[in-house]
Amino acid sequence: MTVTVVGIGGSLRSNSQSERAMRIALAGAADAGAKVVEVAGPDLVLPFYDPSVPGRPDNARRLVEALRVADGVVLVSPGYHGTVSGLIKNALDYVEDLRGDERPYLDGRAVGCVAAAQGWQASVTTLTALRSIVHALRGWPTPLGAALNSREVDFDLEGGCSVPAVADQLRTIGRQVAEFAVSKAG
Repeated sequence: MTVTVVGIGGSLRSNSQSERAMRIALAGAADAGAKVVEVAGPDLVLPFYDPSVPGRPDNARRLVEALRVADGVVLVSPGYHGTVSGLIKNALDYVEDLRGDERPYLDGRAVGCVAAAQGWQASVTTLTALRSIVHALRGWPTPLGAALNSREVDFDLEGGCSVPAVADQLRTIGRQVAEFAVSKAG
C-alpha cells in the first residue's frame, strides 16, 4: 500500500534553506515508499485564515485537500523571532477546515517537525512550537525532530547538505513519518 506524505515548509523565498531541508526529509519518505506532495513557497501565500469567509483561493483548497488525504506530514519552518513563521502558522490555521472530517485536523497522523534558524535558540524554540502545534491539531510528532542552525549547515539546489549527519537526520524524519503511516494503514 502506498501512503502519501505531505511536506509543508519554506518561506517567501523560493528554494529557501527551510524548503531545501523539507525536500531532503521528503526524500526520506519517498525512499520508504511514500508518495510525496510538496507545498512550499508561493503555495503558502494565503489570505489570513478566517473560518467565516466563504470559499477559499485555489492554493488554500489544494493545501486542505492535500492534508485531507495525507497519511503523514512533514512540517519545516524557518525560525522567526523564536517561533514559527507567520507563513507556516497561517497555513496550519487552514487545518481548521478539516474539523468536520472523519479524520479531523491531523488526527492519528505522524508529523515530522523541522526548524531552521540563524542560531540554536531560535531553531530549538521553533521546533518546540511546531511540536506543540502538532499536538493541538491531534497529530503525533515523530520521535525525531530537527533543530537546524543555518549558520552551521547549508543546503544546495541539487538536494545536497553540507553536513551529512544533518541530511541523515532529515531523511530519518521523513522515513519515520512514512513508516508510521504504513504501519497504521496495514
